[in-house]
Amino acid sequence: MPAFCFNLFEIQGPGRIKFMRFLLLLSLLFITLPVVAQSTGDAPQLIEGPQTSPPPKTAVMNNDSVLRMAKAGLGEDLILQTINTQPGKYLTDADSLVALKNAGLSDRVVSAMMNKSRRQLTNVPETEKPIELSDVNEIGVYYKDRAGRWTAIDPEIVHIKSGGFIKSTATHGIIKQDRNGRVNGRESALALKRPIEILLYTPEGVAATEYTFVRFRLNSSNREFRILTGGVFHSTGGADRDEVPFKPAKTAPRTYQFTVDNTVAGGEFGILPPGTGNVTNGGKIYTFAIVE
Repeated sequence: MPAFCFNLFEIQGPGRIKFMRFLLLLSLLFITLPVVAQSTGDAPQLIEGPQTSPPPKTAVMNNDSVLRMAKAGLGEDLILQTINTQPGKYLTDADSLVALKNAGLSDRVVSAMMNKSRRQLTNVPETEKPIELSDVNEIGVYYKDRAGRWTAIDPEIVHIKSGGFIKSTATHGIIKQDRNGRVNGRESALALKRPIEILLYTPEGVAATEYTFVRFRLNSSNREFRILTGGVFHSTGGADRDEVPFKPAKTAPRTYQFTVDNTVAGGEFGILPPGTGNVTNGGKIYTFAIVE
């Protein structure tokens, strides 16, 4: 038996009672100490690596952003660098281009904005559901993108006017005249690389041969073309006219397809639907550019 036990029995009287109380208190202290430490101490913390906040989202540039930069007096080179390197979503329709020019933006800045928009249009996210041929049921002109989707080509407003003199008289008494078409803006919003597969979904009773494929002549602020018409456009061609021959093949009811290959040089183009030749207050033309 340990020595302290013998000493305990040898202690008599009040001293023994005090010693017993001391032992009791000591025992209670050892029993309650872990509980007190757990209830009063801080919970252990996991040590992690350096805490970093998520990177701030980069603001998407737009027309107003460019206009603010120009009004602040920033140089053209800095504005161009910002447009080319920062995310941007720009409006480049005819009215927007006029507003940008009226605000004093240079042609280089406007062209950079249009090129940025072109890249957005041609780089369609791969996660989108492809438009199958059977799903094309709205009248219009489509192109096949890199993922094999039929994507609608947005039309622009075209103004048609007579050339001012009669060029020739066709059979059945139909008078054929030169017709000049004009579209505002020097460039279209869509740029494509050859070969380009084109699909025409026509109105009921309209054949693809009634459409006209034209190459634009570029001016400083608009695009123009000249074709020969007698109420309905035909691909008659001519050295001084801007019609581009094409051979559409019927692939389904009201559906025609053709391919623009490397025999067609780059530039600005449009597909004119039938009936537009008689519209003087503005019709529509489906426009795109062919780039190398």
